[in-house]
Amino acid sequence: MERKHVVLYVILLLLGTKMWASTITVCKTCPIKTIKEGIARAADFDTILIKKGTYHEFNIRITKPLTLIGEDYPIIDGQEQGEIIQIAANNVTIEGVFIKNVGTSYTSDYAAIRVIRSEDFLIQNVKLEKLFFGIYLEKSKNGKVLNNKIVGDAKDEYNSGNGIQLWHSQNIIVANNSVQRVRDGIYLEFSDDILIENNYSANNLRYGLHFMFSNDDIYKGNTFENNGAGVAVMFSKRIKMLGNTFRKNWGTASFGMLLKEINDAEIYGNTFEENTVGISIEGSNRIDYKNNDFIRNGWAIKVRGACYANTITNNNFLYNSFDLAYNSNLNDNIFEGNYWSSYTGYDLNRDGIGDVPFRPVKLFSYIVNRTPETIILLRSLFMDIIDFSEKVSPVFTPDNLVDAKPLMKKNK
Repeated sequence: MERKHVVLYVILLLLGTKMWASTITVCKTCPIKTIKEGIARAADFDTILIKKGTYHEFNIRITKPLTLIGEDYPIIDGQEQGEIIQIAANNVTIEGVFIKNVGTSYTSDYAAIRVIRSEDFLIQNVKLEKLFFGIYLEKSKNGKVLNNKIVGDAKDEYNSGNGIQLWHSQNIIVANNSVQRVRDGIYLEFSDDILIENNYSANNLRYGLHFMFSNDDIYKGNTFENNGAGVAVMFSKRIKMLGNTFRKNWGTASFGMLLKEINDAEIYGNTFEENTVGISIEGSNRIDYKNNDFIRNGWAIKVRGACYANTITNNNFLYNSFDLAYNSNLNDNIFEGNYWSSYTGYDLNRDGIGDVPFRPVKLFSYIVNRTPETIILLRSLFMDIIDFSEKVSPVFTPDNLVDAKPLMKKNK
């Protein structure tokens, strides 16, 4: 009997004050009329229920574990006075509110929701409009950012913020969000072990997703469409890029994906469709490209140099203007077992592999690389003649830049 009492006491102790958490209702006709007042009166682990209506509040600071839930998307209008909600405690949830009119500051980077040095937070089903920065995570970890809709009105890169920003954060899940018309849809800086999954990032001024100095992150199942450029992965290590779609990222200097100074990455099962450049690569090493589709891009892949020990295998290159541009030595990079829609070889022994090696770099691609103005000759008879001459007697393309085992059928 004694022992049972002890066990019960320990369970109650572990559950803590959560057992007695209460709900505080905020509305215009309630005794508590503002969110700030509701937070001030709340005890740890209480829930603040915000009824439908418009609340003109900003600099709402949460310093204790709480849950803020909006009913029918109440509007929190910051009237461009500053930051709207700041979380500085563990175990905080924000859900179902509509936040707009964040203030603009080029020194403080005002955000609709900022999380500072916090753990185990959840931000979900939130709508953000007319913002500077949207959701800003700062030195935080073990949190989730789910199912949020962020729509900015950014016009210039220099005076706009990012939709979701992670700075010095770890072990965060960012999933099923829609981010549009900001500077960078999602931005990571010094943030490790992050999962970016099933997000839609479109119509942003600079990048749909941007990595800087971040390691061991995964992004998969996302769509990056019609951005200044799709994704930039820079100065990072061990990034996994799986099953994403990069579509219609057009512009004179645009691309689906930029890889710059990264190492030991995996790029599997992605679709690059109708981008100026599918992937632009510079100074990137030990990267495995496999089972990707490159469809109707200007250039499928542009390799700028200082790239070593990369493998490009089992990919489909379909109807690109140029499959590959290369302005340096092949080094020890490997192209093998890919399907090239422009391959015209044959397969006499019917083993599914072309008997004639394929040279993915055309002479005209080489010329355009050196003199961009010659692009106006694309689709002309001149281009066909010089490409044919290079095929017969290669002079400009590296001798060993060939796919020795081109596939006869598209890789599924």
